[in-house]
Amino acid sequence: MAQAKTLSKPELKQVFDVTRACSRYPERDITMLMLTHYCGLRVGEVAALRFEDIISNDGTLLSELTLDKERTKSKRSRKIFLPKKMMRQLREYLSGLKRRPAHGYLFSTQKSSRFSANTATQHLQRLYERAGMHGATSHSGRRTWLTQLSQKGVSVFVLAEMAGHQSIQTTQRYVTVNDELKRNAAELI
Repeated sequence: MAQAKTLSKPELKQVFDVTRACSRYPERDITMLMLTHYCGLRVGEVAALRFEDIISNDGTLLSELTLDKERTKSKRSRKIFLPKKMMRQLREYLSGLKRRPAHGYLFSTQKSSRFSANTATQHLQRLYERAGMHGATSHSGRRTWLTQLSQKGVSVFVLAEMAGHQSIQTTQRYVTVNDELKRNAAELI
């Protein structure tokens, strides 16, 4: 099975632009996409997010969240740090909600039920296809996130910890070596 496509910044912008223009629920969909691209969440982890994961008891948006071991692939809890642009998007998404659904999950389908991992996977796949991103899958965001952080010089050990990988070999398979990564390496001399 081929690896999921890693998106360039212009390609990701195209996905966001097409989603904004064509989706019935653009803020929800962009927020889901951003959680994979800017936080490295797996699609099942996105589907499992609850309001209490991102909003404190006093109603403020948290700058980090902890995924408990029941919601991660590795069965180890993991801390996720939310970049400022992710927090802005979450605020936008939350401000547009008429009410919180009774099920308590952050994202709801058009039928007001929670997304399962499988439903969310299919949904993100359709968003990528609509934007013309052939080869992109629900895992593209995670691969793109790890590749971009690697291009910026983040150690593979830090990447593995952030991604929740037990082995750096797993993390290394996610990173796409491209000309930008090689150019950055050459400039270190």
